[in-house]
Formats: sequence, structure tokens, C-alpha cells
Amino acid sequence: MVFRSSRFWLVRNVGRLLIPGVQRVEFTDFWMGDQFCSLVFTLSNVYLFFCSYAQGFDQWRQCGASSKNWPIIFVLAMLPLLSRLIQSVRRYADSHLITHLINGGKYGSGIISYLFYFLWRHQGGNHGATFALWCLFNTIYSSYASSWDLLMDWSVLKAHAKHPLLRNDLLYSNYVPSYYFAIISNVIIRFIWVIYIPQRGPDFYLRAFIAGILESVRRVQWNFYRLENEHLGNMDQYRVTREVPLPYSLDDMKRETDDDDVDDSH
Repeated sequence: MVFRSSRFWLVRNVGRLLIPGVQRVEFTDFWMGDQFCSLVFTLSNVYLFFCSYAQGFDQWRQCGASSKNWPIIFVLAMLPLLSRLIQSVRRYADSHLITHLINGGKYGSGIISYLFYFLWRHQGGNHGATFALWCLFNTIYSSYASSWDLLMDWSVLKAHAKHPLLRNDLLYSNYVPSYYFAIISNVIIRFIWVIYIPQRGPDFYLRAFIAGILESVRRVQWNFYRLENEHLGNMDQYRVTREVPLPYSLDDMKRETDDDDVDDSH
């Protein structure tokens, strides 16, 4: 952020998230979109801050998800997911790969789960029908997202890999245990929403803060293995490589050289 070019890059790519689907989706677009998907807690509290400020911070609890203005908070929270959903549809339109629609379904299920979460909070947080629907769709979303993280974004859990339940190629080969820790912790944090279920215990705002912090930590961890997998994929497709494959065999070149030497001797 020190350099002007870096600031311009950030502003430009964040701006592209506000108009998803208009241009061809590049890696930077959906990678940046995924970062914002982990900032739902921050984005949803933008309204809380300004509403609390307007009321002098005396009645700040009336600005939360239980207030009549909960739809505003929901819209702010689901914007990153909506942006990623549109990006996935655009990528499918460009490539016709069904994988992108499946990925879009992940973000769609996330939007539905957040809708029922804010409905449940608005209705008082009782264990009724809305609570059951929220648990159902959040379970679907968390399972969906966890599976995608491991199988697609990280490409681990290979049955016959060189490293059990990982994959054959690892850039962090000196830190193999960290992969297993990342797999387990990623799944656990994906299901961190269960801390909202008990009706007794810490305040909901404190629980939301804890969940938001853990999700940010999970995303930092996710980035290491996501970028590693992207780099390995680029190497497989020769987009980036240390050795450029030659269109001929070195053995054939050696034989031709030997034949030329024999001809010259005659």
C-alpha cells in the first residue's frame, strides 16, 4: 500500500467486484472476491456503526440484526457472495464448464443460509422453524464450502497420493504436518456457526466477533494452499515452468551429431 501503483491495483480490482460479470473474470477477480467473502462480519457491521453513531451509541443494540432494519445488514453481508455467484455464472458462459455453475451453487447456498440467519436473529433467536431452516441451510453451505476448499481449491484428499490424503506435489514439502492441520482447522472453522446455537452463554455480538476473527484467520491459511495449487496447475499447463519442454529428443540430437561427425570423417 506504500506505492501508488499498489493502491491503484487494489482500488481497480475492488471496483471490478462491484460490477461482476461485465468483463471476463480473471484469477485476481475471483481470488479478491473470496477474500471479501471472509469479511461478512466486517461488512455487516458497517450499518451497525453508522446507525449507532447516529444515535450517540446509547441505543446501539437497536441497530443490530434483531432490529427492523435487518434487511440492510443482510444485503451488506451477502454482497461478496452475490458477486462471486455472478462471477461463476460469467465464467460458465465463457468456458461452458459445468464446474463453474457447481461453484456458483456454493455461493447461492451461502446467501440462503445468511438470509435465514438474519431472519432468525430478527425473530428473537428462538429455536423454532426459522432456526431449523437456518441450521439446515448452514449445514449444506458449510459442507459444500468445505468440500470445495479441499477437493477443488487445494486439490488434497487424493486417495493414492505420494503424501497420504494430500497430493503428489507439495511446495511446502518441509512442512507436511501443516497440511493436515489446515484441513482439520478449515473444516472446523467452516462450522463455527454452531456457537450461535446455545441460548445461554456469551453475548451474540461477542460470538459474532469470535466467528469473524476465526474466519479471517481461516482465509489467511486458505490463501497459502490456494495459491500453491494455482501455481502447480500453471506448471502442469506450462503457463509457468522451470524447464521448457523441447519439441525433440536429446538422444536423437546426439545420434544426428554422431552421424555428422562420421560423414565429415569420410
